[in-house]
Amino acid sequence: MRAGTPPQHLLPAQDNRAAMGYQRQDPVIPPQRDLDDRETLVTEHENKEKTCQSAALFNVVNSIIGSGIIDFSLVLLIKGGALSGTDTYQSLVNKTFGFPGYILLSVLQFLYPFIAMISYNIIAGDTLSKVFQRIPGVDPENVFIGRHFIIGLSTVTFTLPLSLYRNIAKLGKVSLISTGLTTLILGIVMARAISLGPHIPKTEDAWVFAKPNAIQAVGVMSFAFICHHNSFLVYSSLEEPTVAKWSRLIHMSIVISVFICIFFATCGYLTFTGFTQGDLFENYCRNDDLVTFGRFCYGVTVILTYPMECFVTREVIANVFFGGNLSSVFHIVVTVMVITVATLVSLLIDCLGIVLELNGVLCATPLIFIIPSACYLKLSEEPRTHSDKIMSYVMLPIGAAVMVFGFVMAITNPQDCTHGQEMFYCFPDNFSLTNTSESHIQQTTQLSIVNISIFQ
Repeated sequence: MRAGTPPQHLLPAQDNRAAMGYQRQDPVIPPQRDLDDRETLVTEHENKEKTCQSAALFNVVNSIIGSGIIDFSLVLLIKGGALSGTDTYQSLVNKTFGFPGYILLSVLQFLYPFIAMISYNIIAGDTLSKVFQRIPGVDPENVFIGRHFIIGLSTVTFTLPLSLYRNIAKLGKVSLISTGLTTLILGIVMARAISLGPHIPKTEDAWVFAKPNAIQAVGVMSFAFICHHNSFLVYSSLEEPTVAKWSRLIHMSIVISVFICIFFATCGYLTFTGFTQGDLFENYCRNDDLVTFGRFCYGVTVILTYPMECFVTREVIANVFFGGNLSSVFHIVVTVMVITVATLVSLLIDCLGIVLELNGVLCATPLIFIIPSACYLKLSEEPRTHSDKIMSYVMLPIGAAVMVFGFVMAITNPQDCTHGQEMFYCFPDNFSLTNTSESHIQQTTQLSIVNISIFQ
C-alpha cells in the first residue's frame, strides 16, 4: 500500500445541491464586485487580522512538518482562479498561458488521475485476491479469486456504477466511508509494527536518514498528497465557496492526511526497514488473519476512491473535445471507454512502486509545484516581496528539480517488486508464525545462514 490514501477523499463534497454536470456556469467567483472581491479574497481583510495571523502560524507549522508547500499550492490555485475569474484548472491555465498551456495542463490533468485509476486497480486486485485465498476450502489457484477476475468484477459492480454519477457531491458519503476504513487500516499496521517488527531482522543501513535516491520518495509523496486536479470540482461543491473557507478546509485535510501518512510510513518502515514494498500489504504473510481484514478494508477503500479520479479524466475530455458539455449518451460512452482502457492496462502491469514514482514525478509534480505558482506569478499584481510571490518563486525551481532528477532516478534505480511473492520470513523453514491473529508472534526457528546473508 502506498504511503497513505490519496487526500482527495479526505475532502468530502459538502453540498448535494451543487449540480456539477458539464453545463457551463458563470465563474464561482467573479473578478469584480462592489467591494472589489479581488482585494477581499486574495489579500487579508482588515477586520479578520487576528484570524489571518493564526492561519499564518498554522502555515509555518505545516511547512516545518513538510506538507505546507502542498497546502500553500492548493490555496494558491484557488486564488489564481479568483484573480482570473475562472472556475476550473484548465480555464485558469488557458486564460494565463493561452492554448499551449491549456493543452499541456489537459494532458497532465488527464494522465495523473488515469494512472491513479490504474494503480487503484492494481492494489484492489493484489489485495483482495489474498483476502479470498484465506476463505476455507478455496483453491488458491482458482481463477475466480485471481487478481484479473477481481479487477474486472470490482470494475463492473462498483467503480463503473459510482463513476457514472454526474455530480461529484454524491460521492461525499462514499469518501467518508473510505476515510473511516483508512483509520481501521492504520490501527492494524500499528499493531503489527509492535507484534511483528521485533522479529524481522533489520537491513543494512536501515537507520540512515537519507540516501542519494531519496528524491524518488518526493514523487511518491506528491502522488499521495495531490488533489489539485479535482480541487475546483470540490471547491465548486461547497456551499457559498470562498477562498477563506477553502483555506480552512485544505488546512484541516492536509493535517489529517499528513498524520495518517506519517503513521503508515513510520510503522511500515519500522516493521520491514529496507524490504518495505511499494504496496505495504505485500510485506505481510498471507496467513495473518488480522492483516487479511486490513487488506479487505484497504481494497474497499481504493475502490471507493477510484470514482474521484474518473470524474477528473472525464471532465478533461469533456472540456477539450466537447466544449465542456457531455450529453447523457456521451457521458456514459466516455466513462465506459476511460474505465475500460484503465482496466486493460492494470491487467498487464502488476508492480505498483514504479507506477507511483513515475506518476508522481511526471504528472503530480508539475500540477502541484510548477503550474499553480506560475499562474499566480503572472496574474498577481502584488509586489515581488509579497509572501505569496516569494513562495511561488521558491516552488518553481523545487518542482523542476524534483521532476527532472526524480524521473532519472526512477528509471536508473527502480524499486524491487516482489508482486505475489511471500517474503522469506513467512516460510516455516525460516520464520514460523503461530496464530498470527494473536497480539504476539512466536519465533519457532532461527533464520538460516542463507537468509541471514541476505541482510549482510
